[in-house]
Amino acid sequence: MGEKAYKEALGFQTRAVHIGNEPDKDTGAIKRPITMANSYELPYDPSVLNWSGADKNLYTRNGGSNQQYLQEKIASLEGGEDCVVLASGVAALSGLFFALLQSGDHVVFSSVTYIAVYRLLNELLNNKFGVETTIADTSDLEAVKKAIKPNTKLIHIETPGNPTLSIADIEAIAGIAQEHGILLSVDNTFASPYNQRPIEFGADFSVESLTKYINGHGDAMGGSIVGKKKYLDIIRTQSQINLGGTISPFNAWLIMRGAVTLPLRMKQHNENALKVARYLETVQGVRFVAYPGLESHPGHETAKRQMHPGYGGVLSFGLKADHDTHNKFVSYLKIITSAVSLGDDESLIAFLGENDERQYLYPKEFHEGFFRFSVGIEDAEDIIEDLRQAFYKTGLKQ
Repeated sequence: MGEKAYKEALGFQTRAVHIGNEPDKDTGAIKRPITMANSYELPYDPSVLNWSGADKNLYTRNGGSNQQYLQEKIASLEGGEDCVVLASGVAALSGLFFALLQSGDHVVFSSVTYIAVYRLLNELLNNKFGVETTIADTSDLEAVKKAIKPNTKLIHIETPGNPTLSIADIEAIAGIAQEHGILLSVDNTFASPYNQRPIEFGADFSVESLTKYINGHGDAMGGSIVGKKKYLDIIRTQSQINLGGTISPFNAWLIMRGAVTLPLRMKQHNENALKVARYLETVQGVRFVAYPGLESHPGHETAKRQMHPGYGGVLSFGLKADHDTHNKFVSYLKIITSAVSLGDDESLIAFLGENDERQYLYPKEFHEGFFRFSVGIEDAEDIIEDLRQAFYKTGLKQ
């Protein structure tokens, strides 16, 4: 068995620990060191070099050692051929769009997406560069088919969707895309490659905000794109080297460290979120709960087919209460922190009010304000008790 085949045959947890990490040849350290240099020694005749190349260490904007180690690990975890790691999740998304789209192209994208995607596709690329876009409910296959045009170049979906936890059928949409010669990209941040690997379902690209679950400690930013090398080379040259969206060596090192425990943390996130979602469904003062692991979720059967072994750590829920009561509820929480982001070790909650500009795209139950809740890896009983005492202090029926 060759080296590549041997590595591919390793289990997910083993690959999370070992891929991209080998003893350092200079020091013998069993963990890769942080290489903070912004420049590398040139060969005897540097005139033969491509100064915008990324095939060898030259200048850290072109790629550095810590970035390369992390790219190897993420590609392995996602089950893809190649990977580009950039400075943030948004850098990865914009880098993908910038490198692969041009004026006159058309993009179909999910009606429920991260705010930066909505901005990039609905406004910036559309208005500045003449990239035509159509918003579609990608949980509805017929809506996806109807949105396709002769000039459609890319379908971009997010599943589970942020913040409503909508579910799109990756394999079915990949089939539609392939039938029409269209590329498919999937934002996999809410699931992580532990629960879902879009490449295995036929997607051309899997995009992650490494800031979230893969790092998992709330202390570093990064983003990744995984796919075929022929496309990744374009993205690497145009969006990393020429736009300068390079990740810092320190952040790459931190995310490399965090990724080792991804499987262990995701197991806990999955278990905790399902317990919390089931508890919230029993609370009379809760208006709705959205979590794909619940049988009541409209996308549950699709999620069960493409997400394994769990459904991630993010859920959304709303209260049978007015705007101010939602804020009071958060103020009573003790271990759950009011903050943006998700995928951290600690539980984070954010109140999204009634004035979100994308609200017209959300299901009706989300129109009266709701919480996006990233369930952490604390003891589930403590998380539930924290919610319970906040319900009590707020005066909501349990």
